Amino acid sequence: MTGFGWKTALRSALALLFVWAAPLAFAQSYPSRPITLVVPYAAGGGNDVIARIVAERMSTALGQQIVIENRGGAGGTIATRQVAHAPPDGYTILIATSSLAINPSLYPNAGYDPLKDFAAVGLIASSSNVVLVHPSVPAKSIAELIAIAKREPGTLTFASTGTGSSVHLSAELFAAMAGIKINHVPYKGSGPALNDLIGGHVAMMFSTMASAVGLVREGNKVRALAVTGGKRSPLFPDLPTVAESGLPGYESVLHYGIVAPAGTPPLAVARLNAVLNSALTSDEVQKRLSVDGAEPLPSTPDQYAADIAAEQAKWSDIIRKAGVKAE
Repeated sequence: MTGFGWKTALRSALALLFVWAAPLAFAQSYPSRPITLVVPYAAGGGNDVIARIVAERMSTALGQQIVIENRGGAGGTIATRQVAHAPPDGYTILIATSSLAINPSLYPNAGYDPLKDFAAVGLIASSSNVVLVHPSVPAKSIAELIAIAKREPGTLTFASTGTGSSVHLSAELFAAMAGIKINHVPYKGSGPALNDLIGGHVAMMFSTMASAVGLVREGNKVRALAVTGGKRSPLFPDLPTVAESGLPGYESVLHYGIVAPAGTPPLAVARLNAVLNSALTSDEVQKRLSVDGAEPLPSTPDQYAADIAAEQAKWSDIIRKAGVKAE
């Protein structure tokens, strides 16, 4: 072999060795510094609470701190877009809800594609909404509520936490499936919406479970008719689902998960998925999630990616049919 041929062969062998060794070295060293978990909403909300619950446990397992960074604005699209364009190195990740899949249908310039611009890490939990009515509404069940809406079309008003929120779209799905007309009144958050429901300024609301727990247990300011999930909530086992209470086939569940920018090394995704799923088996984490009506939902990255695709297909259709537009 000539000197030139020998050197070429050596370079090729070293290059091949690097190709095989680099992922192993990354796997052994990741993470070597703190990870930023971006919450695309203000501190104190359901997303923020769930992020902090799992981040604490994941940090311990990883041996590196997961730092929560709240970046609110435009229904979560600003922070989501920023994470989509962050370096795909495993050190910037995002807590996502169904809004990840919904917002591109609401905002023409959302700036990201939920399927192309992110690597799914894993699901965290699911949470149903709860259908609440003011005591002045005579309905004692979903079937009776639908009957009132059909008898008096357009007279029932419903509050939401904002246009395009899960609370809003849960009601739009309900109206579409029931074939009724109800009028949307958007608010800036759960507090103002629930206050006006209690005051009788709106007739009903598909509230998040976390916001409604105290009111449902109190029992005299609002009446809970049903939960929106496919099964009853462990928090209120006597409360039926919408599907079993008058609208078969109805289901609206908010999913929480973690995603990373597309191109994040698969080994980083796998490591994050493993520690996330391990955290979700913890009795402490399960207990803390259950306080707000959330149920652990461990998954593989592929299962979460499929869930995002299904959510996008489902809700984009509802948004189009209902003519929902972001404000």
